[in-house]
Amino acid sequence: MKFFINGRFLSQKLTGVQRYAAEIVKAIDVLLGSEQTPASLRNADWQLLTPMDASEQLQLERIKIRAVGRLRGHAWDQIDLARAAAGGRLISLANSGPVFHRDHIVVIHDAQVFRRPDFFNWRYLTVHRTMGQLLARHASIATVSGFSRKELAEVLNLPATAIPVFPNSAEHFARTKPDPGIIARLGIQPQHFFLYVGSRTKNKNLSVAIRAIELLDRPDVPLVIVGGDNSKVFQDNSGDGASGLLLAGRLTDSEIAALYAQASAFVFPSLYEGFGVPPLEAMIFGCPVIASRADAVVETCGDAAAYFDANDADALKQLMLERLATGALSVQERMTQQERVAFYSWKKSAKALLDHLAEPATVASAA
Repeated sequence: MKFFINGRFLSQKLTGVQRYAAEIVKAIDVLLGSEQTPASLRNADWQLLTPMDASEQLQLERIKIRAVGRLRGHAWDQIDLARAAAGGRLISLANSGPVFHRDHIVVIHDAQVFRRPDFFNWRYLTVHRTMGQLLARHASIATVSGFSRKELAEVLNLPATAIPVFPNSAEHFARTKPDPGIIARLGIQPQHFFLYVGSRTKNKNLSVAIRAIELLDRPDVPLVIVGGDNSKVFQDNSGDGASGLLLAGRLTDSEIAALYAQASAFVFPSLYEGFGVPPLEAMIFGCPVIASRADAVVETCGDAAAYFDANDADALKQLMLERLATGALSVQERMTQQERVAFYSWKKSAKALLDHLAEPATVASAA
């Protein structure tokens, strides 16, 4: 039996989807050396197939890494990868893959291209809508949350029961050693700033956080914005020029960890998510979380966050004021956070994927 993993994510810029793929692959690699792997998979041949322009590398012991083909991007997926993976079962973890592979499971992280077309430019929208529809007809679809399963079932005309869920996790961030020097480098005071981490794209709804900090009108408590811009794909939502902001740009994980540990609260105002990992990262470091009521975010955070309507900047401002007055998390709040973080793990998700692979292969074709 042969299993091939789509390694195109190693040639892409690291975002949440690429992080998910890398962590799942590493967890599978560990599980393959244990008794937790289903017996039918233990003697299988596992290969991670990568394009020639892969810039990232994974240290794996049981999964062989093999560069194949000469093409790039979607062309590599549809031609080089499809050819190299012929005769085996293919696993694509990052939203896309060859649409006509005969035995293929694809993790699609959310249904944004169908539910919120206003977030994307027309070219990206056309490619990914078409790909999603074709994959729904020719591959098995999986996803990362109950919310995304419901959304994908509706937009792709699939039975929800046929879409397995292999959730994200934030435990990789627990291995990150904070770099406290970032506080001085940014010229901010511990416990006197709010934190936003993410791309400056329309679905992230940064404009509401910016409006809330303006309403707060506390020059001594800025909103620190960490992350880059990707307006070539998404409709721009930069917020440049607004008062009360500190645009930190791209930072290392160690710097971000220190900001989580010292922020008054982490603000997550998203309009739409398939899961929502950054709030869990914040919880690892005991950072209070103020998040929108987007369905997937509530599913992920449970009772470990304070919530506001994503379009209500005044409600966000009120929660900011309450957090400033309350200060650090209580013992009970910290315990609730820790329980929520522990609910998700890459090992559990990888084990669920392996168990699914051990079942007879089925394809839930779109109606």
